[in-house]
Amino acid sequence: MSELTFDRTTDFVIVGAGSAGCVLADRLSADGRNDVLVLEFGGSDRSVFIQMPAALSIPLNSARYDWGLHTRPEPGLGGRSVHQARGKVIGGSSSINGMAYVRGNAGDFDEWAALGAEGWSYADVLPYFRRAEDCFYGADDYRGTGGPLGVGNGNNMANPLYRAFIEAGGQAGYGVTEDYNGYRQEGFGRMDMTVRNGVRCSTANAYLKPALKRANLSLETHALTTRVLMEGKTAIGVEYRQRGRVLRVRARREVLLCASAFNSPKLLMLSGIGPAGHLRDMGVDVVHDLPGVGSNLQDHLEVWIQHACTRKITLNGWLNPLGKLLIGARWLLFRSGLGASNHFESNGYIRSRAGLEYPDLQYHFLAGAIAYDGSSALRGHGYQVHLGANKPRSRGRIQLQSADPECPPDILFNYLDDEADREAFRRGLRLTREILAQPALDAYRGDEVMPGAAVQSDAEIDAWVAAHAETAYHPCGSCRMGTDPLAVVDPECRVYGIGNLRVVDSSVMPTLTNGNINAPTIMIGEKAADQILGRTPLPAARVPVYRAPDWQERQRESEPVAGE
Repeated sequence: MSELTFDRTTDFVIVGAGSAGCVLADRLSADGRNDVLVLEFGGSDRSVFIQMPAALSIPLNSARYDWGLHTRPEPGLGGRSVHQARGKVIGGSSSINGMAYVRGNAGDFDEWAALGAEGWSYADVLPYFRRAEDCFYGADDYRGTGGPLGVGNGNNMANPLYRAFIEAGGQAGYGVTEDYNGYRQEGFGRMDMTVRNGVRCSTANAYLKPALKRANLSLETHALTTRVLMEGKTAIGVEYRQRGRVLRVRARREVLLCASAFNSPKLLMLSGIGPAGHLRDMGVDVVHDLPGVGSNLQDHLEVWIQHACTRKITLNGWLNPLGKLLIGARWLLFRSGLGASNHFESNGYIRSRAGLEYPDLQYHFLAGAIAYDGSSALRGHGYQVHLGANKPRSRGRIQLQSADPECPPDILFNYLDDEADREAFRRGLRLTREILAQPALDAYRGDEVMPGAAVQSDAEIDAWVAAHAETAYHPCGSCRMGTDPLAVVDPECRVYGIGNLRVVDSSVMPTLTNGNINAPTIMIGEKAADQILGRTPLPAARVPVYRAPDWQERQRESEPVAGE
């Protein structure tokens, strides 16, 4: 590889200006000592449809801003191929997502540590969540202020349906939480979103754009990275295509892949790093046999339960040309009103059965009845709750379809392959119906529109879920962090067997967190930045976290009696 010529040299090359890549761009360039280059296949995020929170369905379904990936036909979903939106724009998926800010449960990160991700327990990662955050509600032992990432609640649950949903969760016996990102996740409460002053607070807005004022940070857009360049088993740079030219950049220090749970394993495999047999089948020369690359793929599925609303107070009343015009005009003039929210302003986390340590079901409540892509809008007024089973056992994989870098990866999640995942949705739908039947919603509740009263038995629920479940857009795990033979990166995100190469994005998560994954992906970028720079980790934050009484009682019963 030494005979190659290079078009430029820098200290760090970051592939992907997404949720983690923007964090690294900021943190690695902050002290001015390192030259940093970011390569992004997408372009500008200046569109009003990206910056206005309520317009999220437009960039999410736009070929200009979305990679347009789809899964293979999924057996567990009746052979449906599922659209997998990923951001093709600066900010990556943080520029097209739903802006929900959910860190996950403390138990998620303790699980990571138990699976071999040493140094990634809740106590270890909490300081990095706090460092990233500028929380509208103020700082405490769990929340941070003064960080780049604005976090608030949109319109402060002005629509009474949001508070009614929270009250219904309390009436159903699940409790109310003041801060699901703090001491207690379990229960019902307001939902946080990455919005600041009425504008989407993507990682492009929060981290990348301010950092680009520095002379030692540069960004190349419309740059498709095609492979990592190697000398033996050491990464020395990357090759990319831009406007018809093939360019190469040398990295004096490290190459950092932040290209998503789909494209990071794809790039490793295109570079000869991955399962040797598969690489040979694709005509790729094997540099290093790393069998875990592309395996362990996970995602959250969700369904939504819709009700007609007996009062004309829902978002459906604004789903007409005049209503949309008024929303847009107010937002353009004042950055306020319905345009300044993602409209998921309350949420809940419950356990699908007694004895679980922490919640495995998540709710987003919407004061309207409409799908992410703008379809399935209810005629008349309605509301809906999105139900997600958050700790799936089913696992999928990423493979190459060919050695052509422009060919999309071969994606299969194996959704609902495990019986436990199907059972979680059965329990979840029945529990959701109990919650929505509580007195707090009596003044608003019309008929159940979806799935409808006819769906009752296990078989009927299974069939409905298979036909209607959609991705929650939370792919992860395909370059798993750990210490076992199938791990791809070590606990410092370094690719096993390869020098000067790391993966820093959601693909390194060993398991899915209990909630939306943008917040933990940003945290991964924050923590990895310190690792890359060789800095001492932030001091662990050992704070109390809520555990359900029945779990605590179970733990006490399992403890040995003194003297035994």
